[in-house]
Amino acid sequence: MVISKYSLIGAILKYNPETVEAFSEMGLDCVRCPSSARETLEQACNVHGLDIDVVVEKLNNYTRE
Repeated sequence: MVISKYSLIGAILKYNPETVEAFSEMGLDCVRCPSSARETLEQACNVHGLDIDVVVEKLNNYTRE
């Protein structure tokens, strides 16, 4: 799965469960929030004030390690 700003957090976690650690490292603890299943990565970054491009790159690199 290639992660983009439009990816749902729930889908990212379903296909790449190891990304929980990367989410936590970036301060995106929203993965534990019930609404995250229907929230896009872009929406979460906007709420937390994070650069979406940096987050997408980190998550994609994390899943390749």
